[in-house]
Amino acid sequence: MLVTLYGLCLLLLLGFSLTQWQLTRLARRAYAAPAGPEPVPPLEWPRLTVQLPLYNEQYVVERLIDTCAALDYPAHRLHLQILDDSTDETVTLAAARVAHYRARGLRIDHVRRPVRTGFKAGALAHGLTLTDGELIAIFDADFVPEPDFLRRVVPHFFLDTPHGPQTGVVQTRWGHLNEEFSLLTTLQAFGLNAHFYVEQVGRQRGGHFINFNGTGGIWRRTCIEDAGGWSADTLTEDLDLSYRAQLRDWQFRYLPQVAAPAELPATMDALKSQQFRWTKGAAETARKHLGQVWRAGQPLSTRLHATFHLLNSSVFVAILLMAVLSVPLVFVRALGAQELRPAFFLAAFFLLALVPLTFYFHTAWQQAARHRRAPRPGFLGQLLLFLAFSMGLSLHNSRAVVMGLLGQKTAFIRTPKLGLIRRQGAWRGRQYRTSRLLSGLTWLEGLLTAYFLFGIGAGLYLHEYGLLPTHLLLATGYGLVFYYSLRHAA
Repeated sequence: MLVTLYGLCLLLLLGFSLTQWQLTRLARRAYAAPAGPEPVPPLEWPRLTVQLPLYNEQYVVERLIDTCAALDYPAHRLHLQILDDSTDETVTLAAARVAHYRARGLRIDHVRRPVRTGFKAGALAHGLTLTDGELIAIFDADFVPEPDFLRRVVPHFFLDTPHGPQTGVVQTRWGHLNEEFSLLTTLQAFGLNAHFYVEQVGRQRGGHFINFNGTGGIWRRTCIEDAGGWSADTLTEDLDLSYRAQLRDWQFRYLPQVAAPAELPATMDALKSQQFRWTKGAAETARKHLGQVWRAGQPLSTRLHATFHLLNSSVFVAILLMAVLSVPLVFVRALGAQELRPAFFLAAFFLLALVPLTFYFHTAWQQAARHRRAPRPGFLGQLLLFLAFSMGLSLHNSRAVVMGLLGQKTAFIRTPKLGLIRRQGAWRGRQYRTSRLLSGLTWLEGLLTAYFLFGIGAGLYLHEYGLLPTHLLLATGYGLVFYYSLRHAA
């Protein structure tokens, strides 16, 4: 049983790793191909609505509205909607900025709902009933789009051929306002860059399903309506609507050359709330759409990629099971349990999964370096720390995945935005708590840190070194998560 369970977890991890390797190959082909000319601006710019969903964003709301009011677009075709469900002073701050820009002739509305039904999805759906926009741009509260964002993105909706599928979404790459703020934000940027520089590019190159990332992109209104509109029955309303739209043959475009800078969570409870929402929402979306994906008339490769795309959060469950099982494997030889020796040898293959992932992350690292003023050293160190940190989140994220697959409903907890840029500012005094300061799960993460340290000690004592690299990564990752959880709760 131990061998079977361990082997199944290993197969899932290898499958995920090989999928990322294939996406990397596709992305590298895309980057190697000659860049096409930028699309010609339309003769008449379409009516465009910028939706800004807010909930208690007092530290960034003024920056957001000021930034979006400065977007370069024909004023008579532009409409800004401040979709404000806040319950704090964000309401007053937003109202003042709306009045300021309205007095200067900007078409801008401060939309307040009596009840926060459907959370972000409900706010976006409600806003659609109050605007005539043909295109809908969406920015979360921490985003700071450049003034030329709309003029660079909108023309891509006019590349459609007369008989081809219409473009339903144009998504852009996320930039990072505070990547250098701390180790926590640096590691997040490292992981997100892989998604935006490799995954999205590779999926687009291969003709596979991609996803709207919740913000930093523009929808065609008719695409939203044709796909059934925004729904709050998953925590990732963006991924859900993306799959519904593409299953109805709408085309998505991704522009890695256009960045929409945003803030990364600077505290552990903020990061955990974001990770919970993303991993649980992905599992909920898989539960909702995976069967339909396989019944759709898509190529087998697209269905396989969609499966790993929707189930990628389940990797955390495999990591957690393998991690917990790995310590007893250290004692296999010492106890002479011959029937369990295959599991010990299987454990060594875990490191094979890191080879394609290294290729995947290094490609993202190279592409990110092109957008920096100077190359940043330390790839191997950041890769190992990122892998360790991701392993350290496996308990927290596994709980979210299981809840999502079982259909357990939870509230939409937004990620706090604190107005941090680079190394400027501080989160203390600004923190918006998303959960209890220290939960039982946090103490269990500390216990697992000790458990994997014991595994390291046992391996050294018994001269069994096959699992030592894995246990070093696990102890480091759980130690970091536990440390930051304690530190940021103080």
